[in-house]
Amino acid sequence: MISIPRYCHHAAIALTLLAAAFGAGPARAQEEFPFGLEMTLDAARQPSSKRVPNLEIGDNGEVVLELWCKGGKGQFSVAGNTVIFVPGAMQDRPCPPDRAQADDELIAVLSDVATWKRQGDLVTLIGAKPLRFRINTN
Repeated sequence: MISIPRYCHHAAIALTLLAAAFGAGPARAQEEFPFGLEMTLDAARQPSSKRVPNLEIGDNGEVVLELWCKGGKGQFSVAGNTVIFVPGAMQDRPCPPDRAQADDELIAVLSDVATWKRQGDLVTLIGAKPLRFRINTN
């Protein structure tokens, strides 16, 4: 039987733990709530519109919303996987009634969100109707 010096055994364990720590670090960072980032709703464009709703989330949870037609502000509060969205005043802009209604429905769904999960660049806000957003990486 070959005898491995004890210090080699400890070094191997230390290297394994170090590799695991570095491997887990970036994965964990990718799973955090996207504070300080902008994300776009994973949805098709509305007919005759180039816009897709997006949320710009500040470091403290403040949100700038640009929807299909309306724009405004709001606030996310996050604790673990629990999330609460509180909309602020929305700016009414001239647009067709169907787009204004879609904006109102999206705000209602956002206000109903209770939990969230993140898988890489995809963030799902979960309530009565889940909303999937893609983090803008450009």
